[in-house]
Amino acid sequence: MNIWILNHHAVTPDMSGGTRHYDFAKELIKRGHKVTIIASSFHYSKLKEMKKYEKQDYIIEDIENIKFIWFKTPPYFNNGIKRVINMLSYTKKAIFLLPKLELSKPDIIIGSSVHLFAVYAAFRLSKRYETPFIMEVRDLWPQTLIDMGMSKHHPFILILALLERYLYKRADKIITLLPDAYQYIEKFVSREKIEWISNGVNIDNVQYIKTTGNNKKFTILYAGAIGEANNLIDLVLVAQMLKNEDKIVFKIVGNGPQKSYLLNEIKKLKITNISIEEPVSKHEISKLLASADVLFFNLKDSPVFRYGISSNKLFDYMAAGRPIIFASNSSNNPVKEAKGGLTVFPGSIVELKNAIMKLFNLELSEKINLGSNNRLYVEQNYAISLLAKKFENIIKEL
Repeated sequence: MNIWILNHHAVTPDMSGGTRHYDFAKELIKRGHKVTIIASSFHYSKLKEMKKYEKQDYIIEDIENIKFIWFKTPPYFNNGIKRVINMLSYTKKAIFLLPKLELSKPDIIIGSSVHLFAVYAAFRLSKRYETPFIMEVRDLWPQTLIDMGMSKHHPFILILALLERYLYKRADKIITLLPDAYQYIEKFVSREKIEWISNGVNIDNVQYIKTTGNNKKFTILYAGAIGEANNLIDLVLVAQMLKNEDKIVFKIVGNGPQKSYLLNEIKKLKITNISIEEPVSKHEISKLLASADVLFFNLKDSPVFRYGISSNKLFDYMAAGRPIIFASNSSNNPVKEAKGGLTVFPGSIVELKNAIMKLFNLELSEKINLGSNNRLYVEQNYAISLLAKKFENIIKEL
């Protein structure tokens, strides 16, 4: 079967970010399918161009038997109009440029909703090629923007709401990454049309190294995007509270719009037990996570998470086999299900401090047990091989 996946923000392991479709594609190819991923080469979090173009504004690459088509799209540096222009540029190229590239006719087309315009492009292409169309829902647009404070009467929100309903009704199948998103989507289409396939982790890429407890410093690590939703000021403030605990240090590894703000706060508060470092590639994440004693997962208290979360970062954490502090009000809590750490209310500095001290004072055998619980849980529930098989079954049904 020839499968096209339109994901504006798809990346490969040498870049930072979620590799869901790269990982799925490798599994599908093992099963005899062909996969083409259509993406933009302007990185959504690094905010820089990842490819070198000459005359053409697209590049076709074969990466481990996956065909990647990269579009050159205009740069942006915040969530303003230039980002919308970037989205529309990708959409236009997908609709009008792809058919000119003399590619083999797809048997099925998937549009991933990093934004709805990309999903619309997938729908348009499915009509052109007379092939089934799957809508993959990553975030609930425009509800996510409304939950983050944007007016539901804003013209952009109204446009997205109309487009959302239009696409839900025309999709042959809807795959959602969020476990409880069906509660929202079934307002527009029947429940039978909706399937849940979470993000997950390629178990082979995250080595499980049992902690020895021999680190010179007890390290609490956050690795991932540094955005408003991640609310990492909490970690900075707790680091300040624990500045006299000589054996405890904090590390943030990543990029994002809140990075400068956090660096300024650390400087202003004169905190020396916390550092912020550049992100690492997918190939290096295993070693980074293994260097920590505790991994920190944090999302601000927001109604946006009432339909659950599906975080690549969290599953990487769990695969690394370290205790996790989970700070989120999401409807699902894999760490609690795995019995792999502690849960605190997001935004509660006191709860977070107490959780860190509790884990710090645990016996080594208890820390090892929490970490191994996490590893076993993702192996049994969120391994990419399992999720890709479910993905393949849905495609075959269509």
